[in-house]
Amino acid sequence: MAAISDVNPFVNAPAGDSAFARITDNVSRIAEVERPPRAWYIAFACALAILSIFLGSIGWVVWNGIGVWGTTMPAAWAFPIVNFVFWIGIGHAGTLISAILFLFRQTWRTAINRFAEAMTIFAVMCAGVFPGIHIGRPWLPYYMLPIPNQMDMWPQFRSPLEWDIFAVSTYATISIVFWYMGMIPDFATFRDRATTFWRRLCYGVVAMGWRGSSRQWHRYERAYLILAALATPLVLSVHSVVSFDFATSQLPGWHTTIFPPYFVAGAIFGGFGMVVMLAVPARQFFGLKRIIQIKHLEVMNKVLIATSLLVGYSYMMEFFVAWYSGNKYEAFTFVNRAFGQYAWSYWTMIACNVLFPQLHWFKAVRTNPVATLIIGMFINVGMWFERFVIICTSLTRDFLPSSWGYFIPTKIDFMTLGGSFGLFFTLFLLFCRYLPMVAMAEVKAFHPSAHAHEPDHHVEHAGQAPVGI
Repeated sequence: MAAISDVNPFVNAPAGDSAFARITDNVSRIAEVERPPRAWYIAFACALAILSIFLGSIGWVVWNGIGVWGTTMPAAWAFPIVNFVFWIGIGHAGTLISAILFLFRQTWRTAINRFAEAMTIFAVMCAGVFPGIHIGRPWLPYYMLPIPNQMDMWPQFRSPLEWDIFAVSTYATISIVFWYMGMIPDFATFRDRATTFWRRLCYGVVAMGWRGSSRQWHRYERAYLILAALATPLVLSVHSVVSFDFATSQLPGWHTTIFPPYFVAGAIFGGFGMVVMLAVPARQFFGLKRIIQIKHLEVMNKVLIATSLLVGYSYMMEFFVAWYSGNKYEAFTFVNRAFGQYAWSYWTMIACNVLFPQLHWFKAVRTNPVATLIIGMFINVGMWFERFVIICTSLTRDFLPSSWGYFIPTKIDFMTLGGSFGLFFTLFLLFCRYLPMVAMAEVKAFHPSAHAHEPDHHVEHAGQAPVGI
C-alpha cells in the first residue's frame, strides 16, 4: 500500500496541470484515500490505548475519590490544575495564528492555520476535563454555572475560578465557530468530489449549501472578519483570567501583577511549540511538504525565539520583584524554587523553555524538521513544568514551617496526565483523516497563480486580503 506522500500530485502532476487543482488533490486525497498510511493506523492505535488509560484513571478517581491522587494538604492544587493550565495554554496558538495573524495579513499562516485551530478545540476539551474531576464530586459541576439549583445556591461570582467558567466557555465557543466557518468552502469541495452517497450527504450537510457565489463570498468575508475580531481579544483575556486564579491570592509566589502578561506569553510559546510538533509529522506522512514548507517552520521557530525570550525575561523579573519588594516570604519562595527540594523541576523548566529554543538562532537548526520536532517536544515539557513549579513549590512552602509539605504524585496522577495526551491525539488524528487539515481556499488565494496578472507575480506582493477571506 502506497503512502499518501508517495502519490503526491505536486510531484508527478503534468506540466500543464492547474496549480489550484493540484492543491485540491493534495489536501482532498487525505480524506478520500481508501486507506491512510500505515503510520496513521499505528499512531491511532497508540492514541486509543493511551485514551483508554485516561478513561480508566478518571473512572478510578470517580469511584474512589480524589484521594487516589497525591493531592493533599498543603498541596491542595496539584496535577489536575497543572494539567488544566497547561492545556489551556496549548490552545492559544491556534487562535493567534488564525485570528490575529489574519488581521495583520500574515500570508504564511494559511498553510498551518487549519490544524492549529483544531489543536485549539481539542486542547480546550482536554483542559475542561480536569476542573470537573478536581472538585471531588464530578456529578455536580453544574453548581459552577449561573443557574439556580435545588439548594437555592448561586455561584460565587467574586471567585476567579468562576471567571474561568465564563472565559473558557466563551473562548471555546468562538474558537469552534471560527474553525467551522473557515472550513465551509473546503467542505463544499469535499462534497463535490465525493464518490459515494453517504460522503456526499455528510459533507453536503456541513457545507450548508455553499456554492461559491459572489453573494456567499461577500457574506463569508464579513462573518470571518467579525469572528477574527471577536477571537483576538480572547487570546489575551482567557489566559489572563486563568492567571487571576493565582494572582488574586495572598500566597507568596502567586500574588504578583506580572502573571497576566507572563501567562499569555507562555501560552503562545507553548502553543507554537505544539504546532511545530504537529506540523512536522503532518507534512511528512500526509504529503504536505509543498504546502507546509520549510519557510513556514522557520517563521514559527522565529516566533518561538521571541516568545522564549519573553518567558525568560518573566522568570528574571519574578526574582527581581521578589528582591525589590523587600518581602522576605516572597524572596524565600523564589530562592526555594531554584535551590530547594523542587530545584530539579525548576532547572528542567529553564533548560526547556529558555536554553533549548535559543538553538533556533542558527538557520541550520530552525530549518531542520527533525530539530524543530525535538525542540518543540522540549518546549511542551518545559511549559508543563512551568505550571508545576508555580503551583506546587508555592503551596508546599506556606507562611508557617508547620504547614510545609512535599507533593508526591501517584501513578494515577501520571496516568491522568499521560492519558490526556491520548484524548488529544485521538481527536487530532480523526481530524486529519476526515476533515480538511489545510485551508485550501486560503492557500490558493496566496498562490502565485492567483496573481499572475500582477507585474511582479509574487504572492507576498499581492493584494492584502485573500480571495473570499
